[in-house]
Amino acid sequence: MGVRVPPPALGFFHNIDAMATISRTQIAPLHERITVTVEPSDYTTGYDASLKKYAKSANIPGFRKGMVPAGVIKKMYGASVFTEEVLRSIENELMRYLQAENITYLGQPLPEDANDPAQFDHSKPSAYSFSFEIGLKPEFAVPDLAKAKTTLHKVEVTDEMVNEEIDRFQRRLGKMTEPETISNEEDVLNVSFQKCAADGTVEEGTEKKDNSLLLKYFSAAVQQELKGKKKDESIVIQLGTAFEDKERDWLSSDLGVNKENNDDMQQSFLMTITRIAFVEKRDLDADFFKEALPGKEVATEDEFRNEIRQQIAGYWGHQAQHLLEHEIFHILSQETSMNFPESFLKKWLLKSGEKEQSEEAIEKEFPAFLNQLRWTLVSNEIGVQQSLQVSREEIIDSMRQQLMGYFGSMNLGGNYDWLDSYIDRMMADKKQVESAYQRVFSSKVLAWAAGQVKPTEKTVSATEFAELQGKHQH
Repeated sequence: MGVRVPPPALGFFHNIDAMATISRTQIAPLHERITVTVEPSDYTTGYDASLKKYAKSANIPGFRKGMVPAGVIKKMYGASVFTEEVLRSIENELMRYLQAENITYLGQPLPEDANDPAQFDHSKPSAYSFSFEIGLKPEFAVPDLAKAKTTLHKVEVTDEMVNEEIDRFQRRLGKMTEPETISNEEDVLNVSFQKCAADGTVEEGTEKKDNSLLLKYFSAAVQQELKGKKKDESIVIQLGTAFEDKERDWLSSDLGVNKENNDDMQQSFLMTITRIAFVEKRDLDADFFKEALPGKEVATEDEFRNEIRQQIAGYWGHQAQHLLEHEIFHILSQETSMNFPESFLKKWLLKSGEKEQSEEAIEKEFPAFLNQLRWTLVSNEIGVQQSLQVSREEIIDSMRQQLMGYFGSMNLGGNYDWLDSYIDRMMADKKQVESAYQRVFSSKVLAWAAGQVKPTEKTVSATEFAELQGKHQH
């Protein structure tokens, strides 16, 4: 639905000399009606000034520019200019009143449906009244985080994790060779797939789809069939029997077939070997240690293993801190006690959205909207209490990290000269700046909050931790 979260409070304006009359009545708790009544003295000066501007700039056939009689201007533009000035006067008086009374409110004041600009008559200036509904900011107390029940999960770094990470280093920095035949389960096979008949016959014009697979991804029977095969040789396979479940899932997607459809799983494919490659793992020697961990003084395998273990522990420690902050976010956004003018907020969402929305859609997403609004109010209150500030440099750094995260996996040849100019364009975009500001501000609030809690430590496996992460996606 794209529900917008209103700011907890807007600006305030007051003019003690204003002649407008303003009344305020309660509709429901935290939901009020403000009626603004303006007199001719509130808008006639602006009305006359606007007509004079029209007279100076109007291009009307038969008259020189700037010499159009006031009566003609008033006849042509008077009604619309009058309506604009009365509405502007009403809005200005409303905002002045909100500031003078120090009223903090949610979203924007909503003009009531009973308001009727058709009542405005520029030939008979008089008093006009418009009513607005407002939702007031609720009072609340920031939870005592020191008493909150939180958990800091510690992932146990196993020898298996260390061995797997070292193996990845050995392969990533290893030497690529192209053996003549398939012989090792770690052989990398570049292959092409074509739909075919059971005997391998391919219809002319059948599309080829390329992929890259390790021999060990295939089922045991197909591995045996492939061993000894050379480049450009082919075999006929069916996805249902050639792969285990995990590999079959993503390969089905790549080939455009439905893994849940038996006919698709029994479809024959001619798989042609286009390249055989094998990565010779690096030896655990001084040169490898230096290349794998540049800048580290690592001379022995034991030192290398200890360093890898520390890096893995650091990674999981960082993830654990994020998970703790997610728990804190849950406490602040869902468990902070506060009341809301729900009727007003639903009406505000229905009328103020950039896209037309249905009442059903509003109802469906309203609980999530309230959670986000609660987080906005609480985080802003913490920001005020703790004097948290976000600098321009922090906003730029956040944008840079976001871009690097997005483009980091792409091969850009190490050339990032474009980055500064890209960020300059982002800084000129108000929405981009606000988004980066909120990221930095929220991270500061959560970092402060994490320092207030007294979590219980709990050791878990990496699998258990991943399951916990899946439950805390915000």
